[in-house]
Amino acid sequence: MGEYVLEMKNITKVFPGVKALDNVSLKVRPGSVHALMGENGAGKSTLMKCLFGIYQEDGGEIILDGKQENITSSKQALDLGVSMIHQELHPIRFRPVMENIWLGRFPMRGIAVDRKAMIRRTKELFKEIDLDVNPEVLAGSLSASNLQLVEIAKAVSYNSKIIIMDEPTSSLTDNETEHLFKIIRQLQNKGCAIIYISHKMEEILKIADEVTIMRDGQYVGTWPAGELTTDLIISRMVGRDMTNRFPPRTHTPGSEVVLKADDLCSPIPKSFQHVSFELHRGEILGIGGLVGAQRTELVEALFGLRAIESGSVEKDGEEFKVKSVQDAKKHGIALLTEERRATGVFGILSVLDNTVIASQKDYAKNGVLQQGRRLKAAKEANQQLNVKTPTMETLMQNLSGGNQQKVLIARWLLTHPDILILDEPTRGIDVGAKYEIYTIMLELIRQGKSIIMISSEMPELLGMSDRVMVMCEGRVSGVLNRDEADQIEVMRLATKFVQ
Repeated sequence: MGEYVLEMKNITKVFPGVKALDNVSLKVRPGSVHALMGENGAGKSTLMKCLFGIYQEDGGEIILDGKQENITSSKQALDLGVSMIHQELHPIRFRPVMENIWLGRFPMRGIAVDRKAMIRRTKELFKEIDLDVNPEVLAGSLSASNLQLVEIAKAVSYNSKIIIMDEPTSSLTDNETEHLFKIIRQLQNKGCAIIYISHKMEEILKIADEVTIMRDGQYVGTWPAGELTTDLIISRMVGRDMTNRFPPRTHTPGSEVVLKADDLCSPIPKSFQHVSFELHRGEILGIGGLVGAQRTELVEALFGLRAIESGSVEKDGEEFKVKSVQDAKKHGIALLTEERRATGVFGILSVLDNTVIASQKDYAKNGVLQQGRRLKAAKEANQQLNVKTPTMETLMQNLSGGNQQKVLIARWLLTHPDILILDEPTRGIDVGAKYEIYTIMLELIRQGKSIIMISSEMPELLGMSDRVMVMCEGRVSGVLNRDEADQIEVMRLATKFVQ
């Protein structure tokens, strides 16, 4: 085997209206973890889809083990020893875990599938990566984190020389991430190369041997991970120095209470119970907590997506009942949901339709939609958020994750809310796009709007919140002012169950 198990040379890929890859090169050594970094839309996933046969490159060459290959399908890529764990998992939910793993290559006994052999092989595979899952349970019954580990097991089962991992820890806890790193080291010891795409700087510096950075569809450079720092990576990714991760704060919230929740209880016993808080005008109220803290359930109830059994909600001093999304919108409340793909994006509709869909009635006259007004509003909203899209007619599914998220924020800003609830607003988004979203958030509170922000990223929670409300197992365990909130205190409250 030569010095490199993979060489991608001068790869070019053009989509209608956009050059996604412009002479990009990548060299990966056997047994190494090679991180691939860049802002959303930099071309990382497109490059990997060319390697995995999902896209056909328009120029350049792919060399595996010293031999040039023309990869035209994912099956061919797998046969050549390349497997890929996608960022968005699409298991066959109503079939057992083991069938998801061996699909298309079931062990056979004569003309029948050998279930016993399949169970045995799956158990051996799970033992190899220390995964405690019953091979016969339905895939749809697993948590997101276990599904992620099953996908990793599937990649391992191909005995691949190269495994591409696209944001593999996006749904993993810290402990599960450590477990993944242990599996990666086992794979390295067998000589397997890992191409690791992630926005999490600390992870990259911990696990990677080399880091390749891309920007705007072009190759920036490759460096040994030991020579890099978070600030260096950021400046090379965005092409400018970003010593400050958060924009400067010039605004102080007022004392006026715009939203007051008093003793809110869910009809589900293990969901939120006896939650009370106030939101002030021009304030960012952060909500912190660990998985299972019921933060999402609480804000979905405020938006009319879940039932509230008892307690009261006041807006501008007047009580109102939140029985539906229409009630919430009527009172100037908007919600950006946590799961962008599942509950936010209409992938087969255009950027234009996705932007104006929550405010359609504003662009109708005598029951007829006025296309010119819709287009003007969508263009202005997307320009304000610096959305990168070839045209307003581009399908939403063709945008990068970060640009999709910005379109969703534009959508809700067009409803002119007083209160914007943001559930994990920068999940899966690069540092440049994060900074833009933070800047927009600060501009909104300067205009007198108020924001409730759920975030699992501690720097974001501490860096952007005026106050932090911490939840543990459905209850409020404490509220911290900006000057007293630090990582230790938030974690202490996040693990402090309140009776």
